[in-house]
Amino acid sequence: MHHRALSPRRAPAALALATTGTLLLTGCGGDKTVAEDPLQQLRAKVPSAQQSGKVLRIGMDVNYPPVEFRGTDGKPDGLDPDIAAALGRILDLRIEYVDTPFDKLIPNLHHKQYDVAMSALSDIRQRRDGVDEAGKATGLAVDFVDYFIAGTSIVVPKGNPKGIHSLDDLCGRTVAVQSGTTQDEIVARQVTACTRANKPLTVHKFDSDAKALAEVAGGAAQAGLNDFPVAAYAAKNTDGGSRFEVTGAQSRSNPYGIALRKEDTELRDVLAKAIDQLIRSGEYDKILTKWNVAASAAQNAVVNGGI
Repeated sequence: MHHRALSPRRAPAALALATTGTLLLTGCGGDKTVAEDPLQQLRAKVPSAQQSGKVLRIGMDVNYPPVEFRGTDGKPDGLDPDIAAALGRILDLRIEYVDTPFDKLIPNLHHKQYDVAMSALSDIRQRRDGVDEAGKATGLAVDFVDYFIAGTSIVVPKGNPKGIHSLDDLCGRTVAVQSGTTQDEIVARQVTACTRANKPLTVHKFDSDAKALAEVAGGAAQAGLNDFPVAAYAAKNTDGGSRFEVTGAQSRSNPYGIALRKEDTELRDVLAKAIDQLIRSGEYDKILTKWNVAASAAQNAVVNGGI
């Protein structure tokens, strides 16, 4: 889902250290030529703001398994932290997380509380243009570096007692979503469609995905909408797989993107190159396979590629 919200608290920093040496190549006639390592070339392009402290500060709502959550050691774990740690190794930067409620991620990015926001944020035009649902400018426009493709799935109680298989099947029902997410936007459009069909759709909104899922588990809502990785994880792991199931086809595949302030073009471009390096190295596929989301892999980094 796009996502969740948490009370702010400071997350422990995750260290990502890596070094590479310069390659020395010996040419004909004994002449020695220094050929720079591509990683060193990339690291040289890291902006001074991050170079000075050798740190990349990331705003993240650490409450959205399996994309990001707290591991048994209390540190951020999941798809996004694994990708972030790998990017830190590529760029020779320490990764520091700033735990932030989802709806505050972009505002606090603009307040310069961190360098980027990375938290299953869908790259959508509304966020890129910095406008609210009514089309009014918010002053919070961002750029995205896209690194993962995620569709929206419908989560229902195990056994699907109401026979829900599509968005239209939600008409006349109650659905639970997290506020400010892509799913919130999808449901808002479906409310209009259901009203036209004279079968009103009731929406319960929450400040966290966990609360929305609890609404479905308790029977107060007949369905919830989530990003596919989160829906699949909840269906597999909640109460040993006996609580939820995923139904119907995914809708609206949108990329997750790392959000940056519009003026931070140097950092944006460096991160895009680092993601491409991560994909080429094969480590990206290993991370996605670890979290059972390999089907949602991106082929390469894209800047502002969302719908």
